[in-house]
Amino acid sequence: MPRRSTGAALAVPAWVWLLIFFVAPVGMVVWFSFGYKPGVFGTHANDVLSFDRYLEALSPTFVAVFMNTLWVGVLGTILCFLIGAPVAYWMAFKVRPERRGLLLALVLVPFWTNFLVRTIGWQVILAPEGWASTLLQSAGLMNGPLDLLYTRTAVLIGVVYNYLPLMILPLFVAFDRVGPAVREASKDLGAGRFSTFLRVTLPLSRPGIIAGVLLVFIPLMGDYITATVLGGASGNMVGQLVASQFQTAQNWALGSAMAVVLMLLIAVTIGAAALLMWLVSLPLRARQRVAIDTGGSPGPASPERTEVAS
Repeated sequence: MPRRSTGAALAVPAWVWLLIFFVAPVGMVVWFSFGYKPGVFGTHANDVLSFDRYLEALSPTFVAVFMNTLWVGVLGTILCFLIGAPVAYWMAFKVRPERRGLLLALVLVPFWTNFLVRTIGWQVILAPEGWASTLLQSAGLMNGPLDLLYTRTAVLIGVVYNYLPLMILPLFVAFDRVGPAVREASKDLGAGRFSTFLRVTLPLSRPGIIAGVLLVFIPLMGDYITATVLGGASGNMVGQLVASQFQTAQNWALGSAMAVVLMLLIAVTIGAAALLMWLVSLPLRARQRVAIDTGGSPGPASPERTEVAS
């Protein structure tokens, strides 16, 4: 059997898995979104296809909740990066190799517990009668009970806690691949620690940063458990609207349309962010262009030069 055919055969289980557990469910959701709710006790029907559910999904309520979700998603992703980057950097460059396995295991410890149980744990911590409120009042830092539960701030705390490991792991892998030799070469050329981090470590770690941002932002935008447990009405997110259409209203057509709109809006947001980052990086890349002599220059008065991107 040719080597190429062997490689394709090894990929068949992965393609079957994606087809059954990703393509087929998403296809069903898209198909239901063109249907309607056939009466009080029906969930969906597709004998008449239309885009009416999408018009219902794009209601002012959905748009307002999506903007709130986008605010939580963007700020939560930024906080995960600001917290996760120093931790990943410390693990990759400052910790002895024989101890990194233990630290990685500690990062993964939260995943050993159910997502809902972890979120309920924060509900207990942030409650007005919880131990955090009691401790702050005992220390004299607060005059009354802690008033964070069922607010957007509580949702933000919950999502940062739940998704922070998904940022730390890819950042650690990206930083670890940079290697000490590259950083030492930068320092030998006169760059300080901060300059080495900004001009060497971060650019070389860009794939890990992109992976971490996507791993946090995409599931965070669809999260409804954290918003339901910690946010209540004040921390409403789009995932709650979609879930309520499937579980409470039993309107699978409208819920599917909302889910499709949410997926499209997330894709548009990521594309717009990528375009913005590319436009911002254009001047920075232009500054990195250096002029070098082509060799055999006729003289110092009129040297032939060319620009090469570094």
